[in-house]
Amino acid sequence: MRINKYLAQAGLASRRKAEDLIKAGKVKLNGKVVTELATDVKPTDSVSVDNNHVNVSNNYVYYKLNKPKGYICTASDERGRKTVMELLRGVHTRVFPVGRLDYDTEGLLLFTNDGDLANFLTKPKSEVEKTYNVTIEGTITQNEVKKLSSGVDIGGYTTKPCSVAVVESNPDTTKLKVTITEGKNRQIRKMFEAINKNVTFLKRVQIGEIHLGGLSRGEYVKLNSKEMKYINKIKSN
Repeated sequence: MRINKYLAQAGLASRRKAEDLIKAGKVKLNGKVVTELATDVKPTDSVSVDNNHVNVSNNYVYYKLNKPKGYICTASDERGRKTVMELLRGVHTRVFPVGRLDYDTEGLLLFTNDGDLANFLTKPKSEVEKTYNVTIEGTITQNEVKKLSSGVDIGGYTTKPCSVAVVESNPDTTKLKVTITEGKNRQIRKMFEAINKNVTFLKRVQIGEIHLGGLSRGEYVKLNSKEMKYINKIKSN
C-alpha cells in the first residue's frame, strides 16, 4: 500500500493532506524519514508521524456539523482564529474535515477518519454535487443566471456547468440555490463576483445525498442510517 493511502486509512488526514506531511519530512518508515510519495508500506513496517506511531484501523466514524461563520477548517491557526475542531469536543476519535468552507461561509461540513472516503468526496473527477443557499445584493437577470449556469471565468479557470435557481427576489436582495460539482477555493463567491454581484450570505446545505437538516449552528451528529447507506454505496463503487 502506498504510504499516502496508508496514512489516510489510518485516519490521520485525507490523502492530499497526507502527501503534504510526507513532503514536509514528518513521516518515518521504520525509523527513517520518507519523502517519496511512491513508497510502499508492508504489513510488518512501522510508520510514524511527528514521532507518533500510527496504525491502520477500520473503525471509521462519520459526523456532520453545521459550521458557523467565524471558524476555519484547520486543526490550528497561527493567527489565533477559532477552528472547527473546537466544535467537536465530545468526539474522542481523531477525525478531520472533508474539504473546507471558508471563514465567512456556514453550513454542512463532514468529518471522518476515513481517508479514502474523504479523497473520493473531494477529488474533482468524482463530481459529487454540493448545494448552497446564496444571498446576493440587488437583483439578478435571467441572462446572468444562464451565464452562471453555463460557466464563468473565476480568474484563469472557467467553472463547469452547474444548477442556479432564483428562490426569492426583491429590489434589495436575491436568494438563490446553487448546486456545483467542483470545489475550487471560494468558488461560489468568485462566480458571483464574475457577474459583478456581491454575496452577503453563503450556506452549504447538501453534499451528495447528505443534508444539513435541522442542525443548529455549531451542532454536530453522527450520520444516520440513511446517510450511512449512501456512504457505503460510495465505498462499494
